[in-house]
Amino acid sequence: MRATHPALTTGNVAVVTGAASGIGFAAARRFATLSMRVCLVDRDEARLAEAMADFPGADSGMFVADVSDRASVATLAARITERFGAVSVLMNNAGVAGGGDALSNPDGWSRVLGVNLLGVLHGVQAFVPAMAESGKPGLIINTGSKQGITQPPGDTAYNVSKSGVKALTEGLAHTLRNRPGCHVTAHLLIPGFTYTGMTGQRFPQRPPGAWTPDQVVDRLLDGLAAGEFYILCQDGETTREQDEKRILWAAQDLIENRPALSRWHPDWKDAFAQFMAAAK
Repeated sequence: MRATHPALTTGNVAVVTGAASGIGFAAARRFATLSMRVCLVDRDEARLAEAMADFPGADSGMFVADVSDRASVATLAARITERFGAVSVLMNNAGVAGGGDALSNPDGWSRVLGVNLLGVLHGVQAFVPAMAESGKPGLIINTGSKQGITQPPGDTAYNVSKSGVKALTEGLAHTLRNRPGCHVTAHLLIPGFTYTGMTGQRFPQRPPGAWTPDQVVDRLLDGLAAGEFYILCQDGETTREQDEKRILWAAQDLIENRPALSRWHPDWKDAFAQFMAAAK
């Protein structure tokens, strides 16, 4: 049997944002199978109600909140604490895409940064202080993205938001481990190509290379059991070795002062292909 993080214990309370579908719903459902009391949070009340109709947790609840609104998340934390008591697991998972490149769509940028980055910050600041002060085991999972590391061109706003989640989670992990008496850990979930409601807008059916949300949650639980901070997911198209080499190439852009995003620069196309083909 897979070992688990000590916060993933029968009767403990787990809060999952973006829980009406995709990775959030898969994680919430898995926590419920561990006999945890799960709070599913989403801003789409209709989809949340549909999710709850199929949910296995008898002692669970749905909460409508907009994570981009600090006051909404503060109210959410108070409502959950009043109804369920202390929170042991917080998964800041809500996310949106469609922000656009650096020169476009100011409203889209505000929406993406508000949900993906500020939504995580609001969740952390509303829930984590009490978790840290409790002296009990606690778990924070923030959903990032490979796009926040390798920065593929296209939806720059999304990349920026997920880069921010990476930096925020790294800083949070450092703060928690240096806090006397604190037994809360923070982890960055880094999904690969996953078939969720977001990707479903582009693909009417799951592509063969896309992981299911349940596969991502399997990887999450394995990573937590191993004590990993960076829980890097693969998919049906990309191996761990390919991910590592792409991440290394992106880091070397800075070290070698290459053009920005040289992986997609025509003058560096052949060099990148040779780098990926070379033995590790």
